Amino acid sequence: MHTQPNHHKLTLYNTLTRKKEVFEPADPNRVTMYVCGPTVYNHAHIGNARPAVVFDVLARVLRRLYPHVVYARNITDIEDKIIAAAKEQGVEISVVTEKYADIYRHDMGVLGVLVPDLEPKATDTIPEMIAMMERLIEAGHAYAAEGHVLFNVPSYPDYGRLSGRDRDEMVAGARVEVAPYKKDASDFVLWKPSSDDQPGWDSPWGRGRPGWHIECSAMIEKYLGETIDIHGGGIDLQFPHHENEVAQSACAHHGEPLARFWLHNGFVNIESEKMSKSIGNVLLVHDLIQQAPGEAIRLALLAGHYRQPLDWTSEGLAQAKRMLDRLYGALRNLADVRAEATSNAVPGAFMEALLDDLNTPKALAELFAIAKRANTETDPGTKALLKAELIGAGRLLGILEMDPEAWFAGGGAASHIDGEEIERLIEARNAARKAKDFAEADRIRDELAAKGVQIEDGPQGTSWRVAS
Repeated sequence: MHTQPNHHKLTLYNTLTRKKEVFEPADPNRVTMYVCGPTVYNHAHIGNARPAVVFDVLARVLRRLYPHVVYARNITDIEDKIIAAAKEQGVEISVVTEKYADIYRHDMGVLGVLVPDLEPKATDTIPEMIAMMERLIEAGHAYAAEGHVLFNVPSYPDYGRLSGRDRDEMVAGARVEVAPYKKDASDFVLWKPSSDDQPGWDSPWGRGRPGWHIECSAMIEKYLGETIDIHGGGIDLQFPHHENEVAQSACAHHGEPLARFWLHNGFVNIESEKMSKSIGNVLLVHDLIQQAPGEAIRLALLAGHYRQPLDWTSEGLAQAKRMLDRLYGALRNLADVRAEATSNAVPGAFMEALLDDLNTPKALAELFAIAKRANTETDPGTKALLKAELIGAGRLLGILEMDPEAWFAGGGAASHIDGEEIERLIEARNAARKAKDFAEADRIRDELAAKGVQIEDGPQGTSWRVAS
C-alpha cells in the first residue's frame, strides 16, 4: 500500500521554483510537513478554513503513499492582537488563546479536519527562538538595538526569491515600520521589548517577546528539523511571513533551505468581493456550521483548485449540499451490498487527479462518475467494488464519513438539527392526529418545516428528512 508505482507520482506546484515538480521526500520513512495555523484571538473565518481543509487532504494523500508522515500545524499564541484582546477583557493572554484554540479545533473538526500529528505553541518554543536569534547575531545576519533584535535583510542575498519581488518593491509593499535603530529600511523585528503590562520573557536583550516570523522558524527546527519536505499556508502569508522564515532559517542553518516544497492556497472571496471587516462580509466558520453540514462546507472549499482564488457563494454551498445528497444517495442504494469496512480501494483515475497537484475538481468529477455507475450497475461483485471505491475515495477527501441514513435523517442538515427533538415533535403530531386534533398536527408540521425538516406519512409510519 505504501509503494508508489512510477505512473503514480505525486506532483506539487512549488512556489519556490514556480513550477510543478515530482515530490520526493528527503526521507521516505519520515515525511515532514508544516502549515501555519491560527493566531488565536478570535473566531476563524472561511478563509482561515481553506488551508486547514486543503492541507488536511494533502496529509491524507501523503499518508496513503508513505508509512510515516509528521504533519505539524502550529498555534500562534503570542502576538500583539492577542495582547490587545486580553487587555480589553482584563484577563491573562492564556485565557484568550486557550478559548479560541479550542473553538478552532472544534470548528475545524466539524469540517472533517483531522488533528495534526503535532500542534506546537509559540509560547512553548521561546528558548529555541532566543537561541536561534543568538546564532543569527553571531553569524552577522541579525543585530541588537535598543532592546530589539532585527534581522538584517541585505545580509541574505536570496531575500525575495520566494515571493518573486525585488528589494524596492518589497520595502514599498511591506509597510515596514520606520525606526531610527534600523540599519536598513527592510530589516524586520525578531524580538521586541515588553512594557510592564505586556507579557514578556527574559532574554539577553532584556524582557521582551518574539516577532511573529521567528516563531515558525524556531518551531519547525525544534519539532521537524532544519529542512522539511513541505511548508504550506495561504498565499497571503507568502510575503512577508514566509519570505522572512526562509531567510532566518537558511541563515541560522549555514544556508540549508527551510523547506524543499512551498505550497500556497489561493484567497477566498465572498460573493465576488474581497472579505473585509469594513464591508462586513467576514464569514465565520462558527456561524456557517450552524447553517450547513460540515461536509458541505468542506466540499464547497474543495470544489475549486486549491491554488486558484475561490469565490464563496451561498449558491456554491447549496450546490455542495446537493452534490453530497447525490453521493449519499448512491451509497444508500448500495445499503444491502457488503463493501469491506476497512476498504482502501481508491479508483485509479480519482487517485491520479489528486496526485496531480491535488486536483480536487477533477477528483470530484471521477467520484460522480463512480456514483452514476453505481446507480445503474446490476452485477453484485461490481456493486461491492463501486461501494468500496466511493467510501475509499470519500475518505481521502474527508467526505462520505456518515451513514447515508443518518445523512438523510438530518446529518445532512445544519449541524444544529437535533434528531431527538424532531422525533419528539413527530410523536406529538401523531398523538394529535390520533386525537383528531388536526389543527395541532398541522401546527407541528409547520414547526418542523420551519426547522427545515419534511415529514412523510407512509404505511410504515412517519419518516422525516431534511429539506434540500
